[in-house]
Amino acid sequence: MHGEEYFPSLDAKGTIDMQMFMSSPSGGSASMRLMYLTAITAAESSIDIEAAYFVPDPLMTGELIKARHRGVRKRILVPEKHIDSETVRVASKRAWGPPLKSGVEIYEYESTMLHCKMLIFDRAMVSVGSTNFDMRSFELNDEASLNIYDDAFASDMTSVFAQDLVSASPYTFEQWQKRPWSQKLAERILVPIRSQL
Repeated sequence: MHGEEYFPSLDAKGTIDMQMFMSSPSGGSASMRLMYLTAITAAESSIDIEAAYFVPDPLMTGELIKARHRGVRKRILVPEKHIDSETVRVASKRAWGPPLKSGVEIYEYESTMLHCKMLIFDRAMVSVGSTNFDMRSFELNDEASLNIYDDAFASDMTSVFAQDLVSASPYTFEQWQKRPWSQKLAERILVPIRSQL
């Protein structure tokens, strides 16, 4: 399907550049993951992630660590006990060690359920939508995210992120090392199905 009948010329509205990203198993399933990876590798100063589900694969984890080694400030806000999938929460923590050790900051939101999906890169680009930071969103689900390229909007969203951090507690590398054996066992049991979470 192409042509004026399906894609009529539209007058420009507003002054902010935006880009819609979609992915689904039936077509373009890798586009969302590739967009995230590209933004992470291009970041120069800061990356803020607010994610209902945060279960990165080894490649994504590696790129987050590389960004930190480049001097990029990296903050991740995830749900604490108020989450609709305890399985995801348990599986997520298994991968937190190396990023925490590299200086990535992870915070657990405590007040209520956190179901946001927002990424802010260099206070210049914001990505919001339905996409979680996990392989299920990247490869199995139908997802859509809107990228907004505007410094003022990114600054506003960074302020929102900072307000959310007030209701969160930092999770340290020392806490990760001292998590109970029962949690570590549960994490290991879930390894085979991490990509499905």
